[in-house]
Amino acid sequence: MGVLDYIRYILSFAFVLGLIGLCYWLVKRYAVNSLGLAMNLGKTPRLRVVESRVLDGRRRLVLVRRDDVEHLVVIGGESDMVVETGIPAPPLPDPIPTNGEAIR
Repeated sequence: MGVLDYIRYILSFAFVLGLIGLCYWLVKRYAVNSLGLAMNLGKTPRLRVVESRVLDGRRRLVLVRRDDVEHLVVIGGESDMVVETGIPAPPLPDPIPTNGEAIR
C-alpha cells in the first residue's frame, strides 16, 4: 500500500463521518417536528412511571401517575391488567438542585 492509498482511506473516512453528521443535523432539524417528537416540549408532563417491580420472568407491576392520580398495573404475560385505579397521589418531591446549591 502506498501513501496515496492511505490518503484515500483517510479522506473516505472523513467523508463518511461528514455524511453521518449531516444526517444527524437533518434529522434533528426537520424530522423532530414532522414525527411529532417535539409535542411536549415546554409542557409539564402529565404521565410518568412512579415505580416498577418485577413479579416473575414475564410480568411487571407498574405504578403509573397521570395528573394527580396513580394507577397500579400488571404488564406482560398473557394480558395486561389494571389492579387498582384512582389512588390519590402524594405530592411529587422537590427536584434535586443541579447547580451546586446546598439543600436546606
